[in-house]
Amino acid sequence: MIEQVLSRANMLSALARVETNNGIHGVDGMSVKTLREHIVQNWQTIRESIINGTYEPSPVRRVEIPKPNGGIRLLGIPTVTDRLIQQAITHVLAPVFDPKFSEHRYGFRPQRRGHDAVRKAQALIQEGYRIVVDLDLEKFFDRDHHDRLMARLAEKKITDKPLLKLIRKYLQSGVMVNGLVEPTTEGAPQGGPLSPLLSNIILDELDKELEKRSLRFVRYADDCNIYVKTWKAGKRVKESVTQFIEKKLTEDKPSEKCG
Repeated sequence: MIEQVLSRANMLSALARVETNNGIHGVDGMSVKTLREHIVQNWQTIRESIINGTYEPSPVRRVEIPKPNGGIRLLGIPTVTDRLIQQAITHVLAPVFDPKFSEHRYGFRPQRRGHDAVRKAQALIQEGYRIVVDLDLEKFFDRDHHDRLMARLAEKKITDKPLLKLIRKYLQSGVMVNGLVEPTTEGAPQGGPLSPLLSNIILDELDKELEKRSLRFVRYADDCNIYVKTWKAGKRVKESVTQFIEKKLTEDKPSEKCG
């Protein structure tokens, strides 16, 4: 599978995606505009180091983004070289995982947009499901342990050792804050091309549990709304789903509200 990731066709596709997305530089200061030239000059060395397991991703650069409702969202911006490699990995892994994801999940999936999630939510409200249990899972992915995530990748028959080793290195590459590198022992900073897919893999168990309970819900990234018809049902669902998350998925309690 690592050969598929590093194939010429896949790398060119990933390069085009990174160039289109543009974005700010990482810790090395290299811009997207100079990425193609850098890859042409250094790709053989980079490729060989990935295959033999000696490639070391750079730490991500910490960026704080103000949230509309107050507070800040912490992003970790990889170097453009690491964005390219992460994008190439995503191109290969997404077709393996995405077809089995819940139809109620709309964030970071092909052929799905935020407008689709809004339309689904409006349809549920029109059907009488007007009470919403709002699960804010923003902190969930950052708290998820690396071993748990790697185990879930292995469960999906991802057995290519060089690829698994590379993914773990990205999870543990560290975060540059005020010139110092802070280790990352759990989760992965949001901001890289690979993070949304890993987040969806982590939260797949929650989606499947909600489906198992025949609950009507819409999830976009780390926001999940469950729609019920009465306040009594809303309080019951809020309590039981929170217990499931605490028991099965994490030791920390997510932020939730019923409104």
